[in-house]
Amino acid sequence: MKRHPQGPIVIAAGGTGGHLFPGQALAQELRRRGRRIALITDERVQRFDRLFPDADIYPVPAATPSGKGVAGLVRAAPAILAGVVRSFAILGRIKPAALIGFGGYPTLPPVAAAILRGVPVCVHEQNAVLGRVNRLVASHVGAIASTFDAPKFLKARDAGKLVLTGNPVRDAVIAVAGRPYAAPEGQDPIHLLVFGGSQGAKVMSDVVPGALAQLPEALRGRLSVVQQARVEDIERVRAIYAAAGIDAELSSFFDDMPERIVAAHLVIGRSGASTISELAIVGRPSILVPLPHSLDNDQKANAEKLASAGAAWAIEQKNFTEEALATMLTSLLADPSRLAAAARAAQAQGQPNAVRDLADLVERLGRGELPALGTQARSADTAGGPGVLNFAIGGA
Repeated sequence: MKRHPQGPIVIAAGGTGGHLFPGQALAQELRRRGRRIALITDERVQRFDRLFPDADIYPVPAATPSGKGVAGLVRAAPAILAGVVRSFAILGRIKPAALIGFGGYPTLPPVAAAILRGVPVCVHEQNAVLGRVNRLVASHVGAIASTFDAPKFLKARDAGKLVLTGNPVRDAVIAVAGRPYAAPEGQDPIHLLVFGGSQGAKVMSDVVPGALAQLPEALRGRLSVVQQARVEDIERVRAIYAAAGIDAELSSFFDDMPERIVAAHLVIGRSGASTISELAIVGRPSILVPLPHSLDNDQKANAEKLASAGAAWAIEQKNFTEEALATMLTSLLADPSRLAAAARAAQAQGQPNAVRDLADLVERLGRGELPALGTQARSADTAGGPGVLNFAIGGA
């Protein structure tokens, strides 16, 4: 395999913000180091290309198998294979130094193509559970960067590749990370931030406004709520807050979310990897409601990590009712010391050097200072060509 250590670094990321935001953070750091960046992503890139203004962007076909049966795999296979073919051609043209995949099925085609090409590859796992694509390719990559020291489903044979880097966060998050937390005392305003991830969450609109409306009048009068809501939910949410006399700012998207987080006394949200990392870096207490249908319950594992550190309160969606939330908020907001302690605990979990450590890892990989491929793939390459990869779509 001919190396191209001065070639671009390829970031393979797609789907939701949870995968794209760490890739964006890495791209920002690598650009500061003078590296060229290429992004290979799925064909929804039009929604996210502004996150990578200095990158060469290549959309490729991708698909997520629907359901657990063979039929779902069969339906997804043509798009995935087409994505591998296109990615293989792209990598041949741009001659990258290394490729890093951020998980999710949109990254499978470029990661597979890079392995076939002999490009040095690593993957990054943001969650406390090793994702399905990362599990699928783990034995073929040179390194597995991770937010957590023992992600679930990491096989013993691949444990030696694990590098604890943390989850990179965007420059905008780092910029606000040093601002102190002051719990609301006496009659101080109480700033709540409510959001449901990059896709929004209907349950937040269904539960949170009604719960806040049940709080004692004196407490309601102190509330200042910022809530992300789906477009179709905004007017009914606005009406509930208005009837309850609660000051609220609503939008389907906030492009200054780090500023919103740092201004909050308490955050109510999902527990995706980027949310967890940003709450920890900024140091803000939270009530976390894991997405109940996430693959392998990764959001539940993330929430439990933060809750076990005393930085958050986790509640499963089936128990996330107006009455339960109102009771929890009445207790928490009456005790500023609990909020302050949770803020300190959150910040203690932060990994502010994650982007630097991940960039170091990728550059070392591109220079050949780490094994370029896993044992099985290296053996195939040594035998006279890239060989046949020993994985099947959807395998674990």
